[in-house]
Amino acid sequence: MMWPSIVLLTFVTAQRLSELVIARRNTMALFAKGAREIAASHYPYIVALHTGWLVGLWVLATGQPIQLFWSGFFMALQVLRLWVLVTLGERWTTRIIILPGAPLIEGGPYRFFKHPNYMIVIGEIAALPLAFGMPLYALVFSLLNAAVLTVRIRAENAALKSAMILK
Repeated sequence: MMWPSIVLLTFVTAQRLSELVIARRNTMALFAKGAREIAASHYPYIVALHTGWLVGLWVLATGQPIQLFWSGFFMALQVLRLWVLVTLGERWTTRIIILPGAPLIEGGPYRFFKHPNYMIVIGEIAALPLAFGMPLYALVFSLLNAAVLTVRIRAENAALKSAMILK
């Protein structure tokens, strides 16, 4: 039966595309307020990783049976993802954007974790392929994601420190 995998992949694709629209709108609004982008050079690698991950799932996972535990885990992560987006509001973007003078967000999941969005992404990159019974795919993209996130988190922490937002 092919349709459950198509429904799940369509959901994830629509979600990611809508998030890109929100991120672009927020980025432009932040720039209009005097914000600046930091460490943009690694951003194309993040885009390539996530695009490759999703396209590869469309190619390899369509028609695969869905494992309920991992799909449920993935959907739980979507609730947490929404919590991050709502908490950050107009400051949520897919880039590292620093708005001078703006305080660090410390509410929502940021009360518990420094980088909750990245923790969620780590889970998603692994869980969705596992929902389709693709452990090697999950491992390969998790390792690639770890490399990109290492660069990303270092750049973000440095940017926050230089803006004297991070203590």
